[in-house]
Parts: sequence; structure tokens; C-alpha cells
Amino acid sequence: MIRHCHKADFQTIYEIINEAAKAYRGVIPQDSWHEPYMSKNALSLEIQDGIVFWGNEQGGKLTGVMGIQDKREVTLIRHAYVRPKVQNQGIGTNLLKYLEKITEKPILIGTWENATWAISFYQKHGYRLVDQSEREMLLQKYWSIPDLQIKTSVVLADAKWMQGNSQPTINAP
Repeated sequence: MIRHCHKADFQTIYEIINEAAKAYRGVIPQDSWHEPYMSKNALSLEIQDGIVFWGNEQGGKLTGVMGIQDKREVTLIRHAYVRPKVQNQGIGTNLLKYLEKITEKPILIGTWENATWAISFYQKHGYRLVDQSEREMLLQKYWSIPDLQIKTSVVLADAKWMQGNSQPTINAP
């Protein structure tokens, strides 16, 4: 079951993000890796900045979370994580499909360029990498992330965004 996450879910969201984000250790730039990956304060700030989390619940427990954030003319998918022990069971797909249904705006997704599993997941669902020349502009316009993360991240876009933008896209990192 997909449901809106509430304040009472904060600790569980924090745990899911940090449990699943361990996959980034040794993959993302060393300066960007923290333990925990996302602090409680950082998560609170993300929520205050407008990220709304939705979760997949099974047996009364959240097994995965995905955030959605309205940014003017686009919607961002943010912080998509599934508990490692239940990955590859369609939880991420169900969350993504649900969030796609609740927005009419074009969707953009940012992730680490070396997180090939995440890029492949989104490409499997029809998202395409935007051209490198536009990537930096989009990351600066819609995300609040450090320069190092901008240089080592990619942006994927849905068909709505691609139709409204004449920039070429590429299909592989």
C-alpha cells in the first residue's frame, strides 16, 4: 500500500534512507559520504524545503520511501530508497508510478553519476539522461546541492519534460 508519510514516520524515513544509502559508500565522492548519509537535521531541512514523502507499507511497516517536491514548472523526485532486504520486489516501481500519477508537471530526477543501479532503474521506467550541457543548469536551478555534487550528478527527465525542451538527450551515462 502506498501512503502519505506523516510526522510520526520521521524516524522510519530516516532509518530507510540511511540503511539503503550504504550502497553509495565507496561509489560517490569520498567528501560526499557521511555516516549517517543523511542526518536528522538534514532530513528535517529537506522536509521544510517542501519535500513530501510517500511510503510503501507492508504488514504495517514502511519498506520504502520516495519524496516529491514541487519546483515551479517541474516536479522533482527526491530521496527514493527501499530497505535493502526487500529491494527488487517492485516497491520502488510502485512508489514511482504513484508519484507520477499525482503530478501533471514534467518530472526531473537527480542522482549520483556513479549510482548506475539508480540510473538504470529510472531508464527502465522511461526516463532519459539530459544532455551534459543542460544538466548543470538544471541542478543549479532546481536543487540546493554543493558544487561537488553538481559536478558528479546526473539529471533524468520524463517524456513530458523532453517534449517541452529541444535539448538533445542521451540514453547512457
